[in-house]
Amino acid sequence: MRGQRSDIFRIRESSLDLHLPWLDAQWAAGQHNATDLWRRLRRSGFRGSLRVVGEWATRRRRSDQAQAGEHSRTLAARTIARLLTIGWDALTKAETVTVAAIEGGVPLRVEAREIVAAFQSMIRKKTAEELEPWLQRAKASLVASFANGVAKDRNAVIAAITLPWSNGQTEGQITKLKLVKRQMYGRGKLDILQARVIGPG
Repeated sequence: MRGQRSDIFRIRESSLDLHLPWLDAQWAAGQHNATDLWRRLRRSGFRGSLRVVGEWATRRRRSDQAQAGEHSRTLAARTIARLLTIGWDALTKAETVTVAAIEGGVPLRVEAREIVAAFQSMIRKKTAEELEPWLQRAKASLVASFANGVAKDRNAVIAAITLPWSNGQTEGQITKLKLVKRQMYGRGKLDILQARVIGPG
């Protein structure tokens, strides 16, 4: 506002104003020592104090660190896997942008997403005849390890696709039992656990 300039690192306009282009060039070249920069400025006629250059260098360093943090922040592998295995319509706007950035940087992930979506569709529609073509395609992709696991348990996978039964109820009861056990903090034995789960007989 004072000088209608855009340099956010300027501390003393009267002292650093003429030297900012040189400072920016030195910083970009890797010269980040404020004392060294100040000494070299003094030799070129700069009359300001070391504190002025030090404050400029501190702000510049913090800005670089903030920008580096924004670009280097990486998502956990589990988060990326979740984002790539749910439908586009279930993603938020921010998640959609994230997925697009991931797939833009790693084009093979586009194919991986399509393969995962095809597997989910095969399960929902119960089309077991699509399993073999899917396995051939998946084994040559980023989800090859998953495809190899499916191939090893081919009979079980086909049964899961074609048969109407599910072990969801069993898994739910097991989860409930483990929750109750953890709530007892390991103090109770089998008789107390049985009393809590089954109740008085």
